[in-house]
Amino acid sequence: MELQALLARLQFAKVVNYKEDINIDSIEQDTQKVTDGTLFICIEGDKFDGHQFAHEAVKKGAVAIVANRVIPKLNVPTILVRDTKRAMAILADAFYQHPSQQLFLVGVTGTNGKTSVSHIVDHMFHVANKKTALIGTLYTKIGNQKLETKNTTPDSITLQKTFHDMIQKGVEVVSMEVSSHALVQGRTWGCDYDVAVFTNLTQDHLDYHKTMEEYKKAKGLLFAQLGNRYSEKQPKFAVLNGDDPASEEYSRMTSAHVITYGIDHPADVQAKNIRFSASGTTFELESPVGRAVVETNLIGKFNVYNILSAIAVGIVAKLPLNTIVDSIRSFHSVPGRFELVKGGQSFPVIVDYAHTPDSLENVLQTVKSLSEEANIYVVVGCGGDRDRTKRPLMAKVACSYATHPIFTSDNPRTEDPMQILNDMVQGVMGLPHEIIPDRKKAIYRAIHEANDEDIVVIAGKGHEDYQIIGETKYDFDDRKVALEAIREKLTKEIKEQS
Repeated sequence: MELQALLARLQFAKVVNYKEDINIDSIEQDTQKVTDGTLFICIEGDKFDGHQFAHEAVKKGAVAIVANRVIPKLNVPTILVRDTKRAMAILADAFYQHPSQQLFLVGVTGTNGKTSVSHIVDHMFHVANKKTALIGTLYTKIGNQKLETKNTTPDSITLQKTFHDMIQKGVEVVSMEVSSHALVQGRTWGCDYDVAVFTNLTQDHLDYHKTMEEYKKAKGLLFAQLGNRYSEKQPKFAVLNGDDPASEEYSRMTSAHVITYGIDHPADVQAKNIRFSASGTTFELESPVGRAVVETNLIGKFNVYNILSAIAVGIVAKLPLNTIVDSIRSFHSVPGRFELVKGGQSFPVIVDYAHTPDSLENVLQTVKSLSEEANIYVVVGCGGDRDRTKRPLMAKVACSYATHPIFTSDNPRTEDPMQILNDMVQGVMGLPHEIIPDRKKAIYRAIHEANDEDIVVIAGKGHEDYQIIGETKYDFDDRKVALEAIREKLTKEIKEQS
């Protein structure tokens, strides 16, 4: 694409060292990806300032630079803008030919449930014979191909390039997780969402957002940016949780059509007469397009909310109700979300990503509802270099529901693991609990102590296959460690019986 054509997208940009038009073959903000013909964009981050790497980018083949200030001794065109992140979003959208406008794009935000909802939506459209793709915490998935992702929501260049690649592969529908960090940092600028989904709002990420009010506003950006134009061909929809108080504010923020879902309060898409069992959940659905009985393999009230939000997406996309219900019935699970580890043991071992007080409470409430008599072992910790205020809250939830809470490490990063555990203990002074800093030993302890009819919950990491200690990532998968512990326990029991 010609540089001049790209520059036409930027208003009031000033260009220095411009001599003749040149062709741009790629747009990058990472010098590691710069090749001949690259337009390099200088982004100021928390740790690095891209302006300091402009000369390196030129040496690697960059033919033009976007910056917010003059960089001395550059011999290539430099486009000066007020905000390089905003310019990056505009240029990426233009360079990749506005790909999100050619897709049915569903964005899911909220504290908990984003991964589950996006996967349910993806499966729903797949059942409806649409070519689908997904972007989120676990991976980027195009059809059956899975690609590794660094962030829940990638930067604007990566997003637009990914959308473009998806279109080349015939994708029609994309469901993606939208984090509060991404919204504040402008990573989703240029994304033309058709549907924005809100799951819930509970405490998380206060190390970044500082207050719950700021956190709530961050999530609200998805709905405020949903569009202000009414189109009969391509209407915009906000799917809001009618049982969460934040939805009232998000409803005011958006000009899009609003559809609500809920359980406890009247909503457009509502579940009634919910019945839980160890093998799944059944409920009666009432919706603007009819009633139905919904059956699912998923367990717990929180999963009913996830399913309802996905059903609302299917309704606004005009999928047949029977197709929606069939897709819910055939959906199995999401890795690391209430995932059962089966090694031949006589009691359930559940691995879940629950890393907030609310999500942990949801999981433990569900577990307790399965058996009022069972002893519940929960292995749980809190991440280092993150929101300290939720640590005592997590501990309090664990002690409120579990008969045997075990506090351990969960990605301590650069913090002292014992300091993190001490913060947790402040919320449960005087209540029974056990502290085992070594996560592997904590998991082994819970599984070796559990007997028939007991339940073991390993919370916080879910799908993650690493443990971050200091600044190093070590291989560590709760599911694999749990399976090893189960096998060791069974081997020991066989030896004792022989």
